[in-house]
Amino acid sequence: MDDILTKLEQILEERKSANADKSYVASLYAKGLDEILKKIGEESAEVIMAAKDDDQNKIIYEVADLWFHTLVLLRHKNIKIDKIQDELSSRFGLSGLEEKANRTN
Repeated sequence: MDDILTKLEQILEERKSANADKSYVASLYAKGLDEILKKIGEESAEVIMAAKDDDQNKIIYEVADLWFHTLVLLRHKNIKIDKIQDELSSRFGLSGLEEKANRTN
């Protein structure tokens, strides 16, 4: 999975300089943060609905859309995927309750 995320990150970065009339991602960048966040909200709702429908194929499809649009957000904000991976790694072996308690301290 690491490989596909890295490839996507590279493509999404390249789309920053693409023509917004010819690239969906470039059009999202051109419309700005609010449009990107709107897409993430829509995709999140679609994941929830797919889960409620208990349709695994639909869940997979919608989660892929959600991850994709989240990656667009990360590139828009110039946050590299490896920063997210580092954060997740730092939580590995730490209970969720302990991690949450550390955030509030």
